Amino acid sequence: MPSPYRALFAMPGTKGFSAAGFLGRMPLSMMGIGVVTMISQLTGRYGLAGALSATIALAAAAIGPQISRLVDQHGQRRVLRPATLVALTAAAGLLLAAHFRWPDWALFVCAAGIGSVPSLGAMIRARWAALYRGTEKLHTAYSFESVVDEICFIFGPIISIGLSTVWFPEAGPLLAACFLATGVFWLTAQRATEPEPHPREHHGGGTALRSAGLQVLVATFMATGAIFGSVDVVTVAFADERGHKGAASVVLALYASGSCVAGVVFGLLRFAGAPERRWLLGVAAMAVSMIPLLLVGNLPLLAVALFVAGLSIAPTMITTMSLIEEHVPRAKLTEGMTWVSTGLAVGVALGSSVAGSVIDAAGARAGYGVPAVSGAAAVAVGFLGYRRLRRPAAGRGGTVEQHGEREERHLA
Repeated sequence: MPSPYRALFAMPGTKGFSAAGFLGRMPLSMMGIGVVTMISQLTGRYGLAGALSATIALAAAAIGPQISRLVDQHGQRRVLRPATLVALTAAAGLLLAAHFRWPDWALFVCAAGIGSVPSLGAMIRARWAALYRGTEKLHTAYSFESVVDEICFIFGPIISIGLSTVWFPEAGPLLAACFLATGVFWLTAQRATEPEPHPREHHGGGTALRSAGLQVLVATFMATGAIFGSVDVVTVAFADERGHKGAASVVLALYASGSCVAGVVFGLLRFAGAPERRWLLGVAAMAVSMIPLLLVGNLPLLAVALFVAGLSIAPTMITTMSLIEEHVPRAKLTEGMTWVSTGLAVGVALGSSVAGSVIDAAGARAGYGVPAVSGAAAVAVGFLGYRRLRRPAAGRGGTVEQHGEREERHLA
């Protein structure tokens, strides 16, 4: 591991919460695609599979920010454990409903309950921010966490799809639930690095989403999430049409691998320019990278195209976390990070649902039009909201260097 990354773990407790966060985030890449694989294996209905995955994402979008707001107020341990128990109970119900062929409405009720799963990525990043706020190490920490996210997306789909296709259909989501339980309870047992809670009277009232800059980030990542959700569903169907459904996990792993490689390199670099320009460039790169998917006709070419497409993901996500630091008060940082995850979740829900319908109607290749259109929408929203990102609210996060750069720019 390059020395800047090694230096992150000089602080006591960092290895422990990072490892717990890795396990707890595996379900992020396993549950949705696992449900798609499970339902398609048991029923052959991609529309239903995509709709259930969308329900999980939408429920998480509705519940996640509220859980994170409670975490900011009361601390991670007091909130995450009961929320996780609810999600685990709902996951068990979904597996039983699928196995015993209960009515569709029972599947949707259980899928909605899984939405109470906490945003472990936001929890881990909040711990890094509490340790390294205002230093260059925070950029490296955010980069490291983006790499961890992508490692989850490399191995998660392989494990989830592989178990559900080779062992039994419910195996992927079942293991995802086990990872969630282990990660959350291990993380919340580590009290020394838990960020200090900010009681309600310190919050200044209202939600973090009142920030104009955060609104732009969330809206843009709704469209970006539609890219991710549709790519997952369409790639499984694309591989299935060619008689190699299990290969979808490998192809999706290469998509995440591209992002992982870019994230490692990005974390070693230091930038002098305004982060919002890098962010907009990253969003545009993600959109352009979706166009080649419309032209591929076989799995090897699809794998190459997705690897290249992945190169823009991690740098854009890392820059997004830096922008949240500038636009959200410290007392609402976890909530702010979760709102971006919520935007992604809503987008994943829309993308997977629309993609499933397109696949059922016109086939998998036509389904790649969904991420292409979603990318164009992300660029449009990013350009329209760019000015809001150039004006961080007074007294909010951001490093000393970033504020100095902004002062020089405004004076110029």
